[in-house]
Amino acid sequence: MLKIRMSRKLLITAGASLTVVGLLAGCTSGTPDSAPTNEESTVEGNEAAGDAITIGFSGPAADHGWLGAINSAAIAEAGKYPDVNLVVAEGTNDANLQISQVETFINDKVDAIVLLPTDGAALTEVAIKAMEAGIPVINVDREFSSTFAARVTILGDNYGMGVSAGTYICEQLGDKPDAVIAEIAGLDFLPLTQDRSAGFEKALDDCGLSVTNRVAADFTVAGGEATTSQLLAAAPKIDAIWNHDDDQGVGVLAAIAAAGRSEFFLVGGAGSANAMREIQSGSSVLKATVIYPSTQAADGIRLARLVVQGKALSDLVEIEVPTRIVLNAPVVTSDNVEQYIGSAFES
Repeated sequence: MLKIRMSRKLLITAGASLTVVGLLAGCTSGTPDSAPTNEESTVEGNEAAGDAITIGFSGPAADHGWLGAINSAAIAEAGKYPDVNLVVAEGTNDANLQISQVETFINDKVDAIVLLPTDGAALTEVAIKAMEAGIPVINVDREFSSTFAARVTILGDNYGMGVSAGTYICEQLGDKPDAVIAEIAGLDFLPLTQDRSAGFEKALDDCGLSVTNRVAADFTVAGGEATTSQLLAAAPKIDAIWNHDDDQGVGVLAAIAAAGRSEFFLVGGAGSANAMREIQSGSSVLKATVIYPSTQAADGIRLARLVVQGKALSDLVEIEVPTRIVLNAPVVTSDNVEQYIGSAFES
């Protein structure tokens, strides 16, 4: 049974051994002193228990359905391996607190760190410090500003999300050159929002369409509802809307229902389970959503284990784990929703 102990600074969980560890006390470095061997990498070999290791995990506060899924998936993934002890820092949106958490991991000589930074640039220096201490860092979702800060970077494809959403809309409306396209973005100052919008614009341009009306929300239900109400009041006729985020999409759908509008179709973003159920219903304006994987930190845990134990990805000839992995951003519709809903997160 997984046991959890809260402290002021860290939330400590044991990993697959499922026992409580002290506040990072007694962790010893298991970072390999040499490169991986040339032994053939196989699924069976990667799954087989190796030397016991301790992985430190730090991410932002789980104040959003996607972030909550990120954290729970990471803990669940570590629990699959009897050779992994997972130490989980308390989620925070304070970059300075997260820096201190990583420094604690370094001081206690964990074997690897999986880090979803609240701010990639702000956490870059301490991540470099960990790397220089011989602790491989797995950078998740929000990229550091230096390639020296991580052994592996695993990312969702924000630009690709925009391309996928725009391509889907082009497939539906490409024969309507005067189609009115609206966009409900997330926080505009975030690079991820900028990337999503840029990909969307590029895909639409390729089929002769463009965004006519655009508003920016804040990834919350309340923000989604307020900005969508403004959008609908300003645009009496719309053919399609792309909403960047399914968590704020709960508010988007509420505003659409309140306005009694149904002349358009809606495309979501991130791939929540409730969005997929709307798609399944067949009675909603929401016809598709674009996946932004909530498995990134779980993948980070798995990659950290492979790196520390000198293993590689079993489907590659390369004998080391790649330095950069970008996950796909597929479109989920009524035709393929059953394939994705089982692993979707709840908004």
